[in-house]
Amino acid sequence: MKPVISHAKQIEAALASQSAAHQPLVASWQRSANLHKLEPQRPTTARRLSPEEFRETREKLAPLVHNAQNYLDRLYQAIGGDGCCVLLADKDGVPVARRGSQCDDVTFQEWGLWTGTIWSEDSEGTNGIGTCIVEERALTIHKGQHFHSKNIGLSCTASPIFDHDGQLVAALDVSSCRSDLTPGFSRLISMAVIDAARQIEMTHFENHFSEARVVLATPPEGFGRRGHVVPGASLLAVDRDELVIGATRAARKLFDLSDEDLKNPQPLSMLYGQEASDAQNYAQVGRRTISQALARSGGNVSAAAQALGVSRATLYRKLKQLKLP
Repeated sequence: MKPVISHAKQIEAALASQSAAHQPLVASWQRSANLHKLEPQRPTTARRLSPEEFRETREKLAPLVHNAQNYLDRLYQAIGGDGCCVLLADKDGVPVARRGSQCDDVTFQEWGLWTGTIWSEDSEGTNGIGTCIVEERALTIHKGQHFHSKNIGLSCTASPIFDHDGQLVAALDVSSCRSDLTPGFSRLISMAVIDAARQIEMTHFENHFSEARVVLATPPEGFGRRGHVVPGASLLAVDRDELVIGATRAARKLFDLSDEDLKNPQPLSMLYGQEASDAQNYAQVGRRTISQALARSGGNVSAAAQALGVSRATLYRKLKQLKLP
């Protein structure tokens, strides 16, 4: 019979192994031990925010929490049963919303799987919420993959959530303390968590750009030769002049859009390389054509007038008539 190796010894051996050093899990263990100076076997109590700190933290994320309510309910119903809970944490790893069974509340409170508890990687070492936030990707930290020995009874699956500016703003997590959790059911949980996170992202984006038209973007020609697809929905927010004023993280990657690009909107057609003749359109000119011509010229009225085939004075009159800036 092989001797039982303690959890701390397993981590120590992995950190000393050059071959294991390039594995994502070991990289997180390295951050926990070397960067954050944590020790696997040291008994620690999960840190909690004060009531005042928690109130401020939740208020900062209030719009996203509001948009997430139905999806948290559905996710909990999907994973169902005792022994699991759903957590929505902010970008610092603090759960601000939770779903779970009352019969498990005492157990999860003891684990620290509760609102207001800090699950960042620098606090709890390798764990679902904290490591998901650091690596900005969906992942599962199963039992002994946790850094702290006190957490090896948990299995945690988390997915990042990005806001309307493409920035990581939260993490969605399902944690289980069930000893009979099978790999197959763990995979189903992972799929459900990722799907719920994407739905929350989409709803948050649509609500933020509630006065715009939100479209699902398809990859432009030649994208496959330019880069990889970022997970998530590629949504664009388009105003009434067909100018792109918002894009999800996936859409930003798809069209190589920066914050600066969205501060100086360009026509949706230009994202697909469609260069219409402004002079041909001026016979039926309206708000959209003029706005797009101004966008192409970077706001230069003289250049826009030349592209439209009219005088500068005529364009100024049209701008005043349409009440355009």
